[in-house]
Amino acid sequence: MKRRTLLQATSALVFAPGLSLAQTGYPAKPIRYIVPVAAGGGSDMVGRTVTERWGVALKQTFVVENQGGGGGVIASQAAARAAPDGYTLMQGYVATHGTSPATRKLPYDPIKDFTAIGMIGGTPNVLVVNAALPVRTVQEFVAYVKKNPGALSYGSAGQGSLTHLTMELFKQQINSFMVHIPYRGVAPAFTDLIGGQTQAMFPGLAAAVPHIRSGRVRPLAVTGLVRHPQFKDLPTLDEVGFKLFDAQQWYGVVGPAGMPPAIVKQLNETLAVVLAAPDLRGKLSVEAIEPKVMSPEQFAAFIQADIARWTKLAKDRKIELDS
Repeated sequence: MKRRTLLQATSALVFAPGLSLAQTGYPAKPIRYIVPVAAGGGSDMVGRTVTERWGVALKQTFVVENQGGGGGVIASQAAARAAPDGYTLMQGYVATHGTSPATRKLPYDPIKDFTAIGMIGGTPNVLVVNAALPVRTVQEFVAYVKKNPGALSYGSAGQGSLTHLTMELFKQQINSFMVHIPYRGVAPAFTDLIGGQTQAMFPGLAAAVPHIRSGRVRPLAVTGLVRHPQFKDLPTLDEVGFKLFDAQQWYGVVGPAGMPPAIVKQLNETLAVVLAAPDLRGKLSVEAIEPKVMSPEQFAAFIQADIARWTKLAKDRKIELDS
């Protein structure tokens, strides 16, 4: 029944005035969907899960193409250089259209070189500490950091990553210092956090869930403005005094600059139908992702605001990478 309901709703939407195949002639062939990471990870799962259902909505096949490397630069260049005809889309995310533009000189413009299609969803970051640390709340952690200036260290998934910048934002707001230890990915950062070589981290919630549930790390709060449904007892940073602390790992869809408005509208509105399906929410919950519908204009504004936020922080904290 769910599948039938989705197909009926999608059919009604696709053939609504201004969106019909007769008017746009789109899509008349398979759509290339670039995912800017190697196959097998969480981002890849998001792309394949969404496009499988989106293909049903559009009555056309999506061909997922993984292009890892360069922190998303290779994929972003490929998408930006493609013909703006709606047959090449990319899964932009917080690195390609948020933190990297804020900390690096890139061979693409994350705003001018792309057309915003729509948001897919996001997952918060979570402040976690080593389980042996004598703190159980954010307030206790802040007090502990201030009592031990320079004695604590925190790990990140790498210089300029969201895990790095989120903790720098936190440090800026508490006006205190912790040593940054960058790792090559979040997995080795967790190894040292659990082992006590570092004391805190701000990973994405999905990466932290198994370690939280095993008791090897202690969660204190999540970013964002609402509590996460999987951890309803865990407060948001906004609740405990860090107003509008809504950093998040987000995913969305972009295409090359200059795409026809009618095609953008068709893609956005069919994506919205897909995101509203209960079974998709269940699938994405594996990565702790909450679907979020945005118009193309809202998503474009969101990207600009995210870049501006991290650019200001990088400038304030003197974070700049050569490449």
